[in-house]
Order: sequence, then C-alpha cells, then structure tokens
Amino acid sequence: MDELKVFTGNAHPALAKSVCDYLGIPLGKADVSEFSNENIFVNILELVRQRDVFIIQPICSPVNKSLVELLIMIDAFRRASAGQITAVLPYYGYGRTDKKDQPRVPITARLVADLITTAGANRVLTVDLHAPQIQGFFTIPVDELTALPIITQYFTEKALDNLVVVATDIGISKRARDIAAKLGAPLAIIEKRRVGNTGNTETLDIIGRVRGMRALTVDDEIDTAASLVGAVNTLLEHGASEVYACCTHPVFSGSAIQRIASSPVKEVVVTDTIPIAESKKLDKITLLPIAPLLGEAIHRIHTGLSIGAMFE
Repeated sequence: MDELKVFTGNAHPALAKSVCDYLGIPLGKADVSEFSNENIFVNILELVRQRDVFIIQPICSPVNKSLVELLIMIDAFRRASAGQITAVLPYYGYGRTDKKDQPRVPITARLVADLITTAGANRVLTVDLHAPQIQGFFTIPVDELTALPIITQYFTEKALDNLVVVATDIGISKRARDIAAKLGAPLAIIEKRRVGNTGNTETLDIIGRVRGMRALTVDDEIDTAASLVGAVNTLLEHGASEVYACCTHPVFSGSAIQRIASSPVKEVVVTDTIPIAESKKLDKITLLPIAPLLGEAIHRIHTGLSIGAMFE
C-alpha cells in the first residue's frame, strides 16, 4: 500500500479523508487554491513518481470549478510522472446531458469524458451514472460502482411492511426493479415527461398498484426536488399510505430543501457522494456513508482484484 496515494480537490475533502481512514493511509498533500483572478493553481507537496494516484473529486457545486480543479490536478500528476492516475468521481456532473434530444444542443457528458481523458487520467471510478452509456464515452477503463446495496441494506433493516418500490421514471426502472427484488416488494413505475429545459416534469400516470401500500421512490439523484415532490403527491393521491424516497446523489439545488421540508414525504435516504451543507440537513434526510464502497474499490484496483466481486 506504500505505492498508493489518495488526493482530493476542494469539492469533497471530508469524503476523501473518510476513504483514507478506510484504507489506513494518510491523505495526500497538495495545495489546490485559486488566485484573485480566479485562475486555479495546483502544487503537489509530496513525491508521486511512479505511484498509483487516485484523485477524489465529485463534479458538484460549484460544478465548473470542481471540474476544472480535477482537470488541472490530473495534468499536474501526469507531469509529476505518476505511474497511474485514477479520477474518482463519486458524482459525474453533466451526466444528464448524455444525448442529443433537441436540435443544436451539446452532448456535454461526452465532452467531459474527453476532457478527463485528454488531461491524462488512465482510469475512472464513479458511482451510479445517470445513464450507463456514459461509460462508452471514455476510451479508458471505467469502473461504475452502485450504492443500491447500501440503500437496500438500510431499508432491509428498517423492515417496512406492505412496501412497493416505485421508479420515478421509466429510465430508472431497472435499478428500482433490482431494489424491489432484494426487498421482496412489487414494482410500480411513474410515467412522466420533462417540460422544456427548466427541469420541471409533468406526471402522467402510475403503472402498478400503490393503494394502501407504503411507497419507496427510487432515483439516481435529487436535484431541485420538483420531480420528487410531484411523485410523492401523485402516490398519495393514488392511495399510498406513506411515501419514502431514496437516491444516490443529493444534488439539492435551488429550492430543493424547502420543497422536501414542506413535502409529506416521510424520509429521504441519500448517500454522501456530494457534500451536504449543515443548513440543508433536515431531520427527514438520512445520510448513508459511501466511503467504505469507494475505499474497497480503490484497494481492489490498486491490488488487481475484481471490482465485480464486490457485488456478488
């Protein structure tokens, strides 16, 4: 493990420290700062020549600064002759722009993949991409972990009876089905469509039975929480007795916290792939640690063990 080095930018240093605690190694020393002209500066403060380097940096708020920090750090380690550089992206920002679904729009998820590769990363480690095909945007190896076993274990221990798992849209139905199978619960799907580029959605119908049941909504991320609140209200209108929600990535942008606070949702279970400010930590939000999952994956990549075996 002496050859293993873990570093972090400013996006989520607490997570990087927790990963290092799991691995039993110190967090790497690097100065990642910003000049008064907003130019980002990186100075690696220890030897990394021919070392196995992992940079933990979710592409989260402030998204563009986090991304540029990551790119500059990768370049700095490449120029410092690191043996292998793995970009550890607990949250892949711009992942929702993964296809050209309107005229004259970009595929930014592909652009970000190109930037990370060109900067000099040899491998990417990430968690629950918005769309699996994003892996194919890279020409370097990509290991996609999933937080679903962590979330499933939490609700298994909670032992909610008369439960139905609800996919918040058709795109997330496979992941929701996996959770439903592990919890021994039926699956329902909310049919919805997105309205323009505002992030607003319109709920159309519910496929499956929810009346008289406890509902657990599943999504990969909660952004403005408008979709979540709409789903909760629709489920209650269709006779659900109470509604729980879970997702991997707590983006919580805009008025998300206010919406969740005023919503009748019973509990929102998320992981800490993205840092949550103290002002956004409500009693009804439960935070599950992702560090053991990332730490074990980093250990396996470093030692040449199987990542897939973690989920068997």
